[in-house]
Amino acid sequence: MADEDLSLSTPTPPPTRPSAHFYPFATSPDIIRSHEKDVFLTANLTNQTQSIVRTLRGARYAHTHSEAIKNLTELLYFSLTTLVGNRTLGEEYCDLVQLEDDTLQLPSIARRAGYILSSIMVPWTLQRILPGFRQRLRAKLERSIARQQLKAQQMKGVAEFASNGKPKKQSSFTKLRIQKYILEHLDSITSLSPIYALSIATFYFTGSYYHLSKRFWGLRYVFTKKLEQNEQRVGYEVLGVLLVLQIAVQSILHVQKVTASAGQEATDSPSDSSGPRGQGDTLVRSIENPSTLPLLPAASARYDLSEDPDAIPWIPTGQQRKCTLCLEFFKDPSVTTCGHVFCWTCICDWVREKPECPLCRQEVLASKVLPLRG
Repeated sequence: MADEDLSLSTPTPPPTRPSAHFYPFATSPDIIRSHEKDVFLTANLTNQTQSIVRTLRGARYAHTHSEAIKNLTELLYFSLTTLVGNRTLGEEYCDLVQLEDDTLQLPSIARRAGYILSSIMVPWTLQRILPGFRQRLRAKLERSIARQQLKAQQMKGVAEFASNGKPKKQSSFTKLRIQKYILEHLDSITSLSPIYALSIATFYFTGSYYHLSKRFWGLRYVFTKKLEQNEQRVGYEVLGVLLVLQIAVQSILHVQKVTASAGQEATDSPSDSSGPRGQGDTLVRSIENPSTLPLLPAASARYDLSEDPDAIPWIPTGQQRKCTLCLEFFKDPSVTTCGHVFCWTCICDWVREKPECPLCRQEVLASKVLPLRG
């Protein structure tokens, strides 16, 4: 009887061992579909949250803090799903499960929290910090370039000719040219878009790490749906090839443009850039790229039609005195180049996100918004 029990118990150890079957890693279409589902759900939650905030605090407050409302809503959504160890609705919809790429186990709470913070809070923080950093760096570069140009003009008589009387050849990569290049392409240099593009291209080829934060924390997806033997998984390798070609072509065109610009500067006389024409070009560039316009706080508006209806008497009464963005009476009414009137803070916030009119979609520059006066 003992032998029979022993013979019956021998087949039992295999189930206690880890199963030899391992779910296949998810392909790029499944991951993208899951991401789009989560984006759709968070967008609906954000709209509902904004409606609640608009009802409690007013349309102006909801518009001013729209980005904060969006990020906090996404933070709450992923905290109630990923952070507590559950799947998001998009992951459940596509039969995906997150695993650590090194241990092939469910992610630890440290990795889950790090992923959520790095995917939501870090971009939000950079979005608030980068404009001020770029402005300070741009001002510093402009001062440095002006000092170097002045110094070059003072030393022009000494350094113009070498000892043999021939013009001294200038290097193509001087400190001044490098600083001019950084100043001209400051927004692109300080942007994370190239890193995101390379990460997405790698994702199309490998099918892993759709988010840059997932790549940093080492989180991958496995596909838990049972597949038939003849069922094949497809990927987006073609999109990866197209994206790589796009990056390569843009890089080649950029190098050609910079090389041509450097060659043109080398052939031009230094005196041409220091004359009235150079001052005019500087003036034109300053007009095309103005410094950040100071925002008038809504709490201290100079012309508030809700408190003083006669501040600007020539604006018709009724609904025409209300801003179409915040749906409240004008505070410091300002007109765009297409002739539409908005609150100063409303249109400035809008133009920073989209340089176009909210009503007619014509191009609007921040430097062209004109505050109205009585």
